[in-house]
Amino acid sequence: MNTELARTFLTVVASGNFGDAAARLHVTQSTVSSRIQRLEETLGAALFVRNKAGASLTAAGRQFQRYAALLTRTVEQARQDIGTVSGYQATLTVAGRFGLWEELLLRWLATFRALAPDIGVRAITGFEDELMADLVEGRIDFALLYTPQARPGLTIEPLLEEALVMVASHRNATAAPGRDYVYVDWGPEFHAHHSKAFPDYTGAALTVNTGWLGLQHVLANGGAGYFPLRLTRALELAGRVHRVADAPAFRLPAYLCFATKMQAEPLALALDTIRRVAADA
Repeated sequence: MNTELARTFLTVVASGNFGDAAARLHVTQSTVSSRIQRLEETLGAALFVRNKAGASLTAAGRQFQRYAALLTRTVEQARQDIGTVSGYQATLTVAGRFGLWEELLLRWLATFRALAPDIGVRAITGFEDELMADLVEGRIDFALLYTPQARPGLTIEPLLEEALVMVASHRNATAAPGRDYVYVDWGPEFHAHHSKAFPDYTGAALTVNTGWLGLQHVLANGGAGYFPLRLTRALELAGRVHRVADAPAFRLPAYLCFATKMQAEPLALALDTIRRVAADA
């Protein structure tokens, strides 16, 4: 079977409709429709029900999903194995939110390279939507995410719970967000807790979608914001930021995501290593 058809099918599943899938694949919507039609003709069954809400899987579509995921993973794994740099036995592709690389995945990388010097690593950053699609389609081996979405064939395992604390560049900052407050978009759950804790908050002059960007701004230009405690400890000890004493702390769980049935030895070692590194974070 043409893996392009299977990949298009999985992209529609991840996107929820043909239009968004076309945008992700950088093709026209009619191309996506044509590929799905060819796939349905090959399999002899309808895979999607299209309606105003998008595209939902039929019973046959749900059954085919695991085969499509396995097919694309197998082809991707073969591509990686064949394309492995000379002198290395295999290559793992590892992904995560930018903030989860800092002081976590970077520590894992150093530990894993020492344990498995003959395994190459491809390191990727991104956001949940794109990384979930890459997981489903077999382009990455495992990812660390804050808000993953359940998908057939994927294991989503709680890895650690971040403590988000408010820190400021100046001492004795008040808990109420001021004009120099930087709002970091840590996801919908954080937004809900933040809104409840600060009902009079009307918005920040600066909003960022990565904690690293917000923290660098605070360090360079002053201000305050919510960041993971594991990233602010050393900065507090150095006197570069100060914990805002009266501000509430929020919890943000992080998850380890990987293909349930793809447990080759290098991946098993990588997963065991990240669990141990996270336990010490």
